Amino acid sequence: MFLAQVHVTYKPSILDPQAVAIKNAMHRLDFDQVTAVRQGKYFEITVDAPTSDDAEKQIEAICDQLLANPNMETYRYEVKELANQ
Repeated sequence: MFLAQVHVTYKPSILDPQAVAIKNAMHRLDFDQVTAVRQGKYFEITVDAPTSDDAEKQIEAICDQLLANPNMETYRYEVKELANQ
């Protein structure tokens, strides 16, 4: 069993209006040192695969086909083996 931690965010060239609103709110709360904010989605996915390579292939396909819009978003992930339960 493997646990994949997936982060999906907008590409740098895409306007992120929610992040702009968050940054503005931070400034209103006197967090003036904040210069940039990016927001995104986080997923934890448990995969029953024989090897980490197989788990990574499944996660890559899931990200490409479902979790991220390749025109607007980018993703990164880390796959960790779970201890026997």
